[in-house]
Amino acid sequence: METIVPLLEIIRRLRGENGCVWDRKQTPSTMWKCLAEELYELEEAIVKDDEDNIVEELGDVLFQILFIMEIYAGSGRFSFERVVNTVADKMIRRHPHVYGDSRITSEDGLNKQWDAIKAGEKSGSGISERRSALDNVPGGMPGLLRALKVSKSAVKAGFEWDNLSQVLDTAVSEIREFDAALSMGQDAAMLEFGDILFSLVNVARFAGFHPETALYRSTSKFEQRFRIMEASLEKQGLDLKQMPSEEKEKHWQAAKQVYAQKKS
Repeated sequence: METIVPLLEIIRRLRGENGCVWDRKQTPSTMWKCLAEELYELEEAIVKDDEDNIVEELGDVLFQILFIMEIYAGSGRFSFERVVNTVADKMIRRHPHVYGDSRITSEDGLNKQWDAIKAGEKSGSGISERRSALDNVPGGMPGLLRALKVSKSAVKAGFEWDNLSQVLDTAVSEIREFDAALSMGQDAAMLEFGDILFSLVNVARFAGFHPETALYRSTSKFEQRFRIMEASLEKQGLDLKQMPSEEKEKHWQAAKQVYAQKKS
């Protein structure tokens, strides 16, 4: 706890009588939005493997969490110690193969043990028994993350494809259905487009990588290529908006080549 004391002192001064007006008026709900933004900035730093930025963003995330905890502690709701002790007890309880006599020989066995312990915690806490494997999926999660969480929860309940080829076939089938739905109105097309995205989330899951990370990297690649093209067009005094499609494609391909050379 000694290492976070300076941060706690800063937060308490900011929220104190002679502190900052903005900090004093914050609530857990308003600070959650700040925390969510910092989490995405941390994700970007981790994906880029930018060590200095990772350190900075980890600090920002830690500060936001401590800020929220201090709001609750300051209002007398609960203490820091309760938060720390609760998660410490939970982690020890959920790792009996480390802290107890349980013997696990596979990752599948580890996951089953984890789920069984979580289920036991729910039943022993007075919380009503879950009626669905999807009851633990938060409704407010971002779309891709929620789709992945729903998919993983369904898999844990036994609903899964046999191989990646089947998942790919599903994605191709959804694209065909989307094409057919385009003539049926926006609502039908939108639903089928959502099915495409959901099936591709499962393709990523089955292939062993996170769809959010894949999308981030692809978006970043597009952004860098587009900036290269923009700079090239500016040097030539060309206007992208006034350019025919064939000419746009030529400049785009040139930008892709420059990007590839920079990466090689």
